[in-house]
Parts: sequence; structure tokens; C-alpha cells
Amino acid sequence: MAVLSDAAPGPGSPELSPPASMPHASGKLVLGLAFAQFGVMAALLTPVMVTLALRVAQIVPEADRGAALGQVLALGAVLAMIANPVIGGLSDRTTSRFGRRRPWLLGGALAALAGLLGVALGGSVPTLMIGWAVAQVGGNAALTAVTASIPDFVPERQRARVSGTVGMMTSLSMIAGSGLANAFSTHLALAFLIPGLLGVAGVVTLCAVMKDRPARPGAFAPYSVKEFLRSFWVSPRKHPDFAWNFAGRFLVFVGISCVTSYQTYFLMDRLGYAESEVANKVFVGTLAMVVTVVAGSVIGGQLSDRSGRRKPYVLGAALILAVGLALISAAHSFPVFLAALAVFGFGQGLYLSVDVALAASVLPDPEQAARDLGVLNIGNALPQSLVPIIAPALLALGSGGNYGALFLFGGIACVLGAFAVQFIRTVK
Repeated sequence: MAVLSDAAPGPGSPELSPPASMPHASGKLVLGLAFAQFGVMAALLTPVMVTLALRVAQIVPEADRGAALGQVLALGAVLAMIANPVIGGLSDRTTSRFGRRRPWLLGGALAALAGLLGVALGGSVPTLMIGWAVAQVGGNAALTAVTASIPDFVPERQRARVSGTVGMMTSLSMIAGSGLANAFSTHLALAFLIPGLLGVAGVVTLCAVMKDRPARPGAFAPYSVKEFLRSFWVSPRKHPDFAWNFAGRFLVFVGISCVTSYQTYFLMDRLGYAESEVANKVFVGTLAMVVTVVAGSVIGGQLSDRSGRRKPYVLGAALILAVGLALISAAHSFPVFLAALAVFGFGQGLYLSVDVALAASVLPDPEQAARDLGVLNIGNALPQSLVPIIAPALLALGSGGNYGALFLFGGIACVLGAFAVQFIRTVK
């Protein structure tokens, strides 16, 4: 793929993004964005939710499985965190005739599929770590391009609804992933590979319907070491609203990561389910949660776009997530766990419906949307690394297996994230 040099703009060069008076986003584009998000998230979330924990359990003795899972998840999350802004900056500069988003969409999805193949076939923890790292980098490259396509191609008046639709796909992908894990629990390799193929199919669909454009030559400085370092930094002093949004997103995703990373072991350790039963229980729990995620996404997106307000919905969503985490921490039976997941799911749906719309409103430079959204996505990826590092200490409190401490920690993080967003001044 071609990346920008310092050549001057030529006549007739395509614009970096659609004009400010961009028309209503087409139904095909929205469906393409949704399917791409669904496929890539299925590829990444299925392992996080259940199959990676089961794969680790096949290789590592029971006493060491929690720490081993933390190592695998942490490395992948760190590399994803680095990849997001770097690939975002390169995507913004890409002058390929195929556009500046398509090459990263397709290349990222194929890399994720290759990494998942490595996880499926690997027979040691280091092999799993390498495979999962490749899958995380590739999947997050594709997700960075999907997310950047929303401010690229969707007008402001539609962003909350489109963000809600795209965000809702994350939860639907959880149903698909947990269903596949349940269906192929005796053939675990397929439970890795089929979600990876869904990711490739999703980005191919989006590439076919989006009107992507290459970056205009000369619009950016050459990609240098200085620019690489800047990929990880947006000045809080110059852009305080961006910084507050980053802080809020990071804290909310700390809470979300507590559930997505450790629900499999919670079901085994707290509720006493055997390894052979866990995939089915995760599938049932995901179904219960996704119903309320869809409700929260639809309600939040509609109300936020009509009112033109974002912050009250983020505040409400984060507080509901905190309540859901508190209920999960107190669950000692599967029906109570399901009810807690339903509350948690409504908060997550409400949050996802306005999160990208809010982020798009505080970007320092809309023409470098992928780079700046990549910086924001560190707030998503970093908790996936930190939570597995912190979780063993929380779980060890008292007599061990202290999931109450883990989920209450996540609930407190969500509350703090909700209040951080209230300091944003340029968005209501």
C-alpha cells in the first residue's frame, strides 16, 4: 500500500474526507459498517470471552491457568494498544488507489485470521501469546479503520444512531461467538477459525459498499519517528475535552473488561460449573445480556440524536454498568447472574450508542480521525492489559477466589469514568 510522502497536492486529487455537507449515510454503508464490526468483534471477543480460557485450560495445570491467561491477554492488549494509533496515523496518510481505509480493513482481518490459526494449533503458552498478539494487532487495525469510517462518511446528525447500530454489533458478535464456542466445544480449533472467517467476510462487505478515497498527497508531513511518537499523544492542555473523554472511556472499559475477561472462570470457580458446561452457560448469559444491549443501544441512540446531548447518556450508562457489576459481584446462582448481566447489558448498550458520537465531536483534527481515534482506542485496549495484571491480586484477597472484589473494583471504575466525561465543555 502507498503511504504519503511530502509531495505537493496534484490537480484533481481527491479530498481527504467528504465535504461538510455530506448527505445522509446510505443504508448499505450502515449495514457494511455493522457487519464489519460484527465480524471483527466476533473474531476478537470469542477468545476473550471463553475459547482462549478453555485453550489455556487444555495446556496449563489448573493452579496456573489464571496467571497464564493473564499473560496471554496482557501481551495481546499491549500490542493492540500500540497498534491502534500507529495504524490509524498510517491509514490517514495512505494514498493507495483503493482508498485510505480499505487496505487496513482487509489486511487487518487477514492478519487476525492468521493469528487465530496460531492460537488454535499452538501447544504452549508462548505460542498462544504470539498467535493472540498477531490476532489482536490485525483485528484492531481493522477496527481502527471501521471506527474512523464513521466520522469520514456519517454526518453529525446521524452519528449516535449509526454508532448505536455499530456498537450493538459488538454484543451480537458475543452471541455468535459464544454460540460457536458452544457448538464446537469438542472441536475448539473451529471455534477460533470460524469467527476469524466472519471477520474477513465483514470487512470485505464494507470494502465493497464504502466510497473510500485515498489521502491527498502533501496533506500530511512524512511519517517520521517524531510522528510515530506523536501517535500516542494528544496534548491535554491543548485539547482538554479529548483528554477527559479518554479518561472516561478508559475507566468505563476497566469495568467492562472485568466481566469479559473473567466470566468463564467466575462460572467455574464461584458457581461450580464444569469446564464442559461453561461454553453453554456463557452462551445463555450472552443471550440474556444482548437483549438489553440492543434495547439500550436503540433507546440511547434515538434519544441522544433527537436531543443533541451526549454527556447525560454517558453518565447514565456508566452508572447502570456499575450497578450491573455490583449485582454480578453478589451473584451466587446462575439466575441471579443472568439478571445482573441483563442490567450490565443495558448500560453497555446505552454507552456504546453515544461513545463514538461523543468521541467524534472532540477530535483535535477531523482529517486525522483514524490517528486520534486510535489514541482514544488505547482507552479500550489498555484495560484489557491492566485488568488481567490487577485481577490476580484482587481475586487473592481473603481466602482466594474473591470475584466480589474484582467486580466491585470494576463498578467503581465505571462511576469514576462517568464523572470524568462531565468535565467535557464543548459537548452537551
